[in-house]
This record gives sequence, C-alpha cells and structure tokens, in this order.
Amino acid sequence: MKTILFTFISILISVISYSQIDKSSQLYRTLKSNDSLLFNVGFNNCEIKQFENLVSDNFEFYHDEAGASLSKQVFIESIKNGVCKLSYKPRRELIESTLEVYSLEKNGVLYGAIQTGEHKFYAIEKDKPEYLTGTAKFTHVWLLENGKWKLSRAFSYNHQGPRTADSINGSLLFKDRKETEKWLLKNRIPALGIGYIRNGKIQEIVVYGKNEKGEPNPNNMIFNVASLTKPITAMVALILINDGKWSLDEPIYKYWTDPDVSNDPRSKQLTTRYILSQQSGLPNWRGKNPNGKLVFEFDPGTKYQYSGEGFEYLRKALENKFKKPLDQLARELVFDPLEMNDTHFYWDKTVDESRFAKWYKVDGTLYETYKNTSANAADDLLTTIEDYSKFMVHIMNGAGLKKDLYEQMISEQVQLKPRKYFGLSWLVLENVNNGENALEHGGDDIGVHTIAFILPKSKEGLVIFTNCDNGTDAYIPIVQHYLGKPGQEIIDIETK
Repeated sequence: MKTILFTFISILISVISYSQIDKSSQLYRTLKSNDSLLFNVGFNNCEIKQFENLVSDNFEFYHDEAGASLSKQVFIESIKNGVCKLSYKPRRELIESTLEVYSLEKNGVLYGAIQTGEHKFYAIEKDKPEYLTGTAKFTHVWLLENGKWKLSRAFSYNHQGPRTADSINGSLLFKDRKETEKWLLKNRIPALGIGYIRNGKIQEIVVYGKNEKGEPNPNNMIFNVASLTKPITAMVALILINDGKWSLDEPIYKYWTDPDVSNDPRSKQLTTRYILSQQSGLPNWRGKNPNGKLVFEFDPGTKYQYSGEGFEYLRKALENKFKKPLDQLARELVFDPLEMNDTHFYWDKTVDESRFAKWYKVDGTLYETYKNTSANAADDLLTTIEDYSKFMVHIMNGAGLKKDLYEQMISEQVQLKPRKYFGLSWLVLENVNNGENALEHGGDDIGVHTIAFILPKSKEGLVIFTNCDNGTDAYIPIVQHYLGKPGQEIIDIETK
C-alpha cells in the first residue's frame, strides 16, 4: 500500500510542478475555504455533514500508516465512529505557509485542482493543556462535479510523532512569544536568537529576551559567536582553493612558519586539510602551555584535536601570500557577496554597540565586554542571526564550490566517536535523517554559547545564539522543536 501511495504522489508532484496557483487567486481562496470547512468545522467539531457535502461519492483516502478507505461511506464511518469517539478531542491545524494549489486543466478548461500542505494534530483533554500529537503532509485532489468542488482523493503521509518541546508550556514554546519569554526568564537566558532554514531558504529570524535596560532585544541584535568564526575562515580558504589560488594539501610552510615551531620538522607536514579537519597536531591555544610557546603535540594528520591555533596559523599563511588581512579577504569573498553587512571580525566604528548582546553569568551579572581590535581566525566574530543564517543557506546550497571540493568539505575526514566525524571545518553527524548526514559547529566562550546545524539534502538548517554561561540549556528543546526526528538523532549522537 505504501509503495502504491508514494508512487501515485510522485506522479502528482511531477504533474503539478509547473502550475502553482497564486495565493491571491479565487481558486486558491476557494480551496483554502473548503479546507477550513472540512477540518476546522468538520474534523475539529465532528460536523459530519461537512464531509457529506464536500466529499465526492467516488472518494478514496490513503493513509501511510492506517491504510486505505476506498469509499465515501467507509471514510465517513471511520470519522464518525473513530475520530469522534476518541477519549480526547482532536484538533487539526493547517500550517498555512505550506499550503499550495495547482490547477488541473484539459484543453484549457479547468476541471480540478491539487492541494498540498502540512498540518499538525493536537489533543484536548479535560483539565489538561492542549498538546501536540503529531504532524503530517497531505495531498488532496479536488474535482469540479456539476459546478461544485468535491474532494475526490486524499493522501495523508510522512507522519511524525510529537516533538518534545511542543509539549512544553501547552505547545506554545517558540510559538508564543509570551510563553517563550517566560521560559527564558525562568532559565535565566537574557538573549536567545533563532534562525530557521527550510527548503534552502530562511523561514524565521527571531531574537527573544531583554537587554540590561529591560528593553526587548531587536531581531538584528549583534552577537559574539565565538568558534562559529572558524567556518567563515574555512570558507575563505575553500573559495581560494576552488579558484585555484590556494591548495588543500600543499604544505603551508611555503607561505608561513610560526617561529616557535620553525625547528620542528612537523611544521613542513602541516596542510590546510589538516587544519580544517582539526588534525593539525597543535593545541587549542599556546597560552595554556607553561612557557606560552606553540608546540606540535603529535604528527599532523594522525588524529583529531580541536585547535584554534591551527586556524590562526592558516590566517597568517593566507595573509602572507595574498598581502591582505583576513577580514578584507572575508569581506571580498564572503560577506559582501552574501550581503552579510552586520558581520565583523573585530570591533570598529561600524559596529553598533547599542545592539550588542552583552555577556551574562549564570547568576545574572554581566561580564565585562571584551572588544578585540584585530581579526582572530578562530574566535570572536561579531554577527547577527540573519547574517549567519545567510551564510548557512550558502553552505547548504553548495557554497559556490566545485562538486568534488564541496563533497570533501561535508565528508568524514576523521572520526571522533561513533557517528561523529570532522569534515573540513564542520562536524559531520552520521545518518540523522534516513541516511542523510548533518553538519554542525558550535561556539563557546564566557557568556557565549552558539551553535548551527545543516541538513544539506533536506535543505533544512538551524542557528542558535545565546549570551550567557547557561545558554546551552536552550539547545535541546529548540533542536527538537525545529528539526523534529532528525534533531532528536543529533541530540542522541551528542549526548551518548
């Protein structure tokens, strides 16, 4: 049954892919109204007459889990004696942004239409808050019968169970601003920024919370994103590699050797690949060494070790060859082309300090704001949710790189633990969505916790910025809410 169902849906999609109806058209509004009558009145309130009026006598219904109802009578009986007899009151909610309508014509004469979208289902029980029970996609075939629109075929598929965060605070967390603000206050998170990407496009940009003056945080709030700087630096290098101006595997000593390791033969083994995949052999920061000097802790390319020093090493090599500072290279190759106008490697007069997300301790007191005055390739990038989401969309859609180089960027270069690898500047989380890998990178400093995810094949992504030591407390419910089942897989990989 599922094979037949999805084959038929695939045929429908191939037919309708070129004729989507404008949302202001009469046809779109008519079918949206019919959808409301069928569900908001019929399904949600068990008004069986609505089904009798709107459903064709030749109706067929296909459900990817419950099977098929191949007659109008069988379908209506399943509603009357099934849905309407549940111990709780069900409620269906259309996700209006997903609703699409496609016309069906023959010889220029309209005879039907296909309606597709996604919807959510909730349960209402006495003395309990409403809670989400699941989500699904639907495809409806409407036909004109004697001048009236009748639902002829209905397909319900891709059912997903409830997402944990949706059951918090009566299903309102990250949907209702007041509930979200209360949740943030309870968890002592002063600023939370979320960027959600769907179908390869930015769907939502929002910043919650209040600043130290008690004013609402603006959606264009500027965050220090700590190590989310690294993917930007990596992209500068990868663009230069893509253009034939730099090499992924050429030893870097030809352009730069740090004086601290100039006498160590391992300095001649260091390549851009080893740096981007965190196999440089260098420590995170030299300042943690007793003498404050840089040293190789193992041969480059032999194992994983996270290193900010590696990215700084790469910065100096790039700057030495191209005679331009990193911030200029990034501006020319990344920021300007992507219109990331609020992104800076360091503080200067163009940074609007009034929009900066100051850093907080767990007890609610402020850290002193550190204002770096030069670019660090691994840390302290200043950016907004919107700007970084633009960058994520760019990565998701191929980053303008040749196929082979892009595949190397998102493939497993070195393993950290089961299902978790490092690619070229991105963590690669294995098989989180029916064989699809996810990309991830985070950033952590005092008063800063940030993280970003990409599902390159599904074209879905998520950016999360916080400005407090306990900001990671927000990660799990946000990832569950926005990314659903793949998000839970990501959480399982990271927490096991």
